[in-house]
Formats: sequence, C-alpha cells, structure tokens
Amino acid sequence: MEIDAQSAQRPSENNLHRQNSFSVAHSESSMNFDYLHGLRSGTVPSTSTAASGPSDNGSNNSYGLVDDSRALDRTINTNERFVNILDQIDARVEKLRKDALNLQEMKDYLLMSMDLIKSNEMLQKMRESEREEVMLYIQRVSSRLGTVELNVRTVRDNSQEDSLSQINSLIDTMIKVGDPVIARQRCQLYLNACCTSAMDPSGHLDTLYEADVGPIDKKFESALLGCTLDDQKNIKKRLQALMGYLNKQTVSH
Repeated sequence: MEIDAQSAQRPSENNLHRQNSFSVAHSESSMNFDYLHGLRSGTVPSTSTAASGPSDNGSNNSYGLVDDSRALDRTINTNERFVNILDQIDARVEKLRKDALNLQEMKDYLLMSMDLIKSNEMLQKMRESEREEVMLYIQRVSSRLGTVELNVRTVRDNSQEDSLSQINSLIDTMIKVGDPVIARQRCQLYLNACCTSAMDPSGHLDTLYEADVGPIDKKFESALLGCTLDDQKNIKKRLQALMGYLNKQTVSH
C-alpha cells in the first residue's frame, strides 16, 4: 500500500500550525500588570524585574504590555517612576485611538458603499423580483455591519455637533440623487469648499480664494467651518473617495 509523501507530512504540518496558533494566541492574551510591580513600596529598582515589552515578541499591537525597564534600571524618585510608566501607557492609548479611528473610517466607507448600491441606476432598471432579492441581501449585510459598534469620542460642543449633522445630511442627500453626473457636480462643489482653507507647513491657516479652487457650495462651506478640524479632515477624505467612485460612474455613462 503506497502512501502519498505529502499526506504523510500533513499531520506534522497541522501539529506545527496548531502550535504556532497557540503561540500567537498565548502571546496576544498575555497582557498583564507586571509593569506595575515596580511601584510597590520598598521595591528596589532592578532590570531583572522589568516586564516584557513589545521588543520581546516583535509585535507593535500589544496595548497592555509596558516596558518598565527604563523606570527600574537606575535609582530614581517615585514621581519619575510613575511618569515613565504613564508616558508609555499614554503612547499606547494614542495608538489604540488611531487604530479604532481607522476601523470607524472603514465602517463609514462600507455604509457609503451600500448607499451607493441602493441608489445605483442599474438596480432601478432590474426586474422587481431581482431588485427585491438584492435589497434583502443589502439589508442582511447592513444588519451584520450594525453589530459592529465603534465609538471614539471626538470632543465637540453643541454647535459643532449641529454642523457635522448638517454635513452628513448633505452628503447623504447627494449619494441618493441617483444621477451620477449631478452627484459628481455636487460632490465637486463640496470638495472645493474643503479646499478653500488649508494648513501650511508652519501650522497657520491659509485661506484660498474661490477663483483658485473653483465654485463652491456656500451652505456646505458654512457648515464645514463649524466642524472640528478632525471632522473637516475626515469629511474631505470621504468626499475624495466618493469623487473617485463618481468619476468612474460618469465615464461609464
């Protein structure tokens, strides 16, 4: 009875895969508070008590592991020891926020994609039975996406909340127009409004005139100026992505 060489090797490969998977899972779940041991009263600073930091596993995705060796490798006062460790935690909090913001942006793009599909001209021309089937599929995907809840809070006052709500309403209306040519024209007006104010390399606000960027939508510009700087940047990125899509739709027509 002949045995295929590849089949004979497969169990060992599977075992190796399981071992690697266990190793990765163990590494990712090894968050602990060992780095706080150096904050106990009477602790003698020593590098041997340092917790494993990101350099040990080669991963930058660990948010709970903090290397306190810098805080313990020499005799320092208690205040400096706290500050050193908190500086590292603060850096990881900032990375966590950025990663969460990227996920929120991805979710927003998926939501916009489904809105664009629902307003697509080809969908409207399909037979009713086929269109209903597609709409049911969209509803199922939307429901699954709705199970993903991300909330990175941007500090806004009431006026800024109202301004952002106006912007979202204007963009949603533009997406649901149905005519890619009209939607593209409106999107260009909105995008031009985003370009009338730009930050120069020195960090100063540089105002561009309408003649330099083309016609703008005054209502959109007014609402945009009432948004936070972070919101303004995100709005511009959304519009640029939409413009890329609408340009392709216009060319196909």
